[in-house]
Amino acid sequence: MTQPQKHLFSNYPYWAECFGTAPFLPMSREEMDQLGWDSCDIILVTGDAYVDHPSFGMAVMGRMLESQGFRVGIIAQPDWNDPQAFTRLGKPNFYFGVTAGNMDSLINRYTADLKVRSDDAYTPHGEPGKRPDRAVIVYSQKCREVYKDVPIVIGGIEASLRRIAQYDYWSDQVRRSVLIDSGADILLYGNAERAIVDLTHRLAAGEAIDTITDLRGTTIVRDATPAGWTEIDSTRIDWPGHIDQLPNPYDMKEPNSDSCASSQQDENAADDVMPVKIIPLPLQRKVEHDSDTTAIRLPSFEKVKNDSALYAHASRVLHQESNPYNARPLIQKHGTQEIWVNPPPIPLETDEMDSVFGFAYQRVPHPSYGDARIPAYEMIRFSVNIMRGCFGGCTFCSITEHEGRIIQNRSQESIIHELEEIRDKVPGFTGSISDLGGPTANMYMLKCKSQEILKNCRRLSCVYPGICKNLETSHKHTTELYRAARALPGIKRIAIASGLRYDLAVEDPEYVRELVTHHVGGYLKIAPEHTEENVLSKMMKPGMGTYDRFKRMFDKFSKEAGKEQYLIPYFIAAHPGTENKDMMNLALWLKRNKFRVDQVQTFYPSPMALATAMYHSQRNPLKRMSYKTPKINIPRDIKQRRLHKAFLRYHDAKNWPMLREELKAMGRHDLIGSGPNALIPAEDAVSSSKRGQRPGFKKPLKGKAATPAKNADKAAKGKGKKPQQKSVAAKAATSGNLAGGKSKRVRKLK
Repeated sequence: MTQPQKHLFSNYPYWAECFGTAPFLPMSREEMDQLGWDSCDIILVTGDAYVDHPSFGMAVMGRMLESQGFRVGIIAQPDWNDPQAFTRLGKPNFYFGVTAGNMDSLINRYTADLKVRSDDAYTPHGEPGKRPDRAVIVYSQKCREVYKDVPIVIGGIEASLRRIAQYDYWSDQVRRSVLIDSGADILLYGNAERAIVDLTHRLAAGEAIDTITDLRGTTIVRDATPAGWTEIDSTRIDWPGHIDQLPNPYDMKEPNSDSCASSQQDENAADDVMPVKIIPLPLQRKVEHDSDTTAIRLPSFEKVKNDSALYAHASRVLHQESNPYNARPLIQKHGTQEIWVNPPPIPLETDEMDSVFGFAYQRVPHPSYGDARIPAYEMIRFSVNIMRGCFGGCTFCSITEHEGRIIQNRSQESIIHELEEIRDKVPGFTGSISDLGGPTANMYMLKCKSQEILKNCRRLSCVYPGICKNLETSHKHTTELYRAARALPGIKRIAIASGLRYDLAVEDPEYVRELVTHHVGGYLKIAPEHTEENVLSKMMKPGMGTYDRFKRMFDKFSKEAGKEQYLIPYFIAAHPGTENKDMMNLALWLKRNKFRVDQVQTFYPSPMALATAMYHSQRNPLKRMSYKTPKINIPRDIKQRRLHKAFLRYHDAKNWPMLREELKAMGRHDLIGSGPNALIPAEDAVSSSKRGQRPGFKKPLKGKAATPAKNADKAAKGKGKKPQQKSVAAKAATSGNLAGGKSKRVRKLK
């Protein structure tokens, strides 16, 4: 049974609290000496450069543990080929905490086409190659090599999204839980403040790490299910139509020995050694069982590795068990070992969030980096994260799997205080805040109207297929926050660079007016992701009718404000379920609306996402699984993926030969030529443009996902910018907004 929730700061601080707050968490023995430390209680190993800022996970975890009285050191981007790099701070008293960093190490290094990226935004000077592939595994093994008896705790998004067997896009196979492959002792998933605080205090009190099995938000290895528990058997997907309750396989009765057994049964047995009870999945709602001692058995690693339908089924079950208030532990066999996933952590309350963001962060990189530019820091140093979590449930996104669906909010007072800190302390501040948001721009303070309903809900999304009637959609708290922030002396401009959930925004016109009037700098990015219902239904995204409604509001309020402003929509190519005709129709929509996509994003199968289960299994886990479930089209072939990208960039002459071939194969010769309804020119018309552009089309603006073909340059000039100069919002869109410890590059796997 998992422990009940308690306040994040209810523990009595560890004795090392007497050392006070470190200016920076030490990265060397010299710094430890200056602080008067003889050792570190915890050493955090990370694949990112150490930036003491609340958008960087290791800074948050380190300062969190420091506030509990522990001495925390950081080893940032160690040379994994040199074991001595992991001994630079000596032996930790309690454990090594290992993370790949703010981004998955493989997504950080490779594009969706598996090409090596030329830079790493979390490294000084953007230098690539400063972290290994599968960094959690490599770092953990090196820590074990140098100090065999020191426990290893893994966490961060790379570990979080690999807590059970998961499809690995880079090797095109299903891999074991990273807890098994890394050899670590325990895995913390999601926002791990509660788990890491409780774990560390219990270790400090003398508990052995292998006896700590009941922490929410953790994954552990067990030999077997504890006695007295009930297992819901979810290892199959094709059950008979009528199921009788199965006999308990743990009952060992000898023939004709009922009377003997009854006379001796449980004479001296304790309650806690009762056998495990097994309930088939279809009977789980019919058979009485205690939810506090009930776990769900997933198909084993060996089964999901060899059976993609079972993989999709396991993914479906995992996502249905994501509400921390009703989720049950998950069990998955890996060989002779059992992976045991405890329920998700209880979300932080507002006062707890305020404390986490209110630690004594220096808000700059560690001094050892000198004047080196760290691109990720440059992107977020003037931005503020106001919340965590996302209840959108988009199947291609990993935010929900990591941060959860329940929004965790900071108070307005805490956010205003951080704005003042930026204004007064951050070098180079000129009055402009680059973002006031989080995983989304406009889910701040939105929640279920009923706590009882929330605690029993298993919906994967609060806004799909429509907005839940129990969801609070008033944006009044966000509007009030914007107004209070703008009123601060020294704050000249506040941009909203986080992605906007426009299906929520249209429910509050006053918020849209506030946003459009004061916080849009010429362009506002939104993410329809596609136009065709066939694809949108696989994404769990709203239809284009909602987009049209928002656009009418946007245009109306822009006109009232006397501003010429444009929406910049984002789209995804090659998403699971997408047919060639879907991409053709999207291209026609772009042409009708005079949009030209410059930077194209192709679907990237991130671990644990529902869309990744679609990609691997060719089945839709949004629906009940069966071996008879119809398969969906998966654009896996590189040629088809490039074709889908080409449709998004239909205006690029380099793509015309490929598109002509496909349009002819589809029987759509009418879309080739010079008429008003044509998508691309005929082959003999190519010479009409010396620059390789289609006649009548302007060169796309740099840094925009999609830009209006008319008046775009005029709008930019009206803002005092060069036509091709990137705005702050555009830079955030292309490089990744890191508020909340996550890169928008990961989120745009969304």
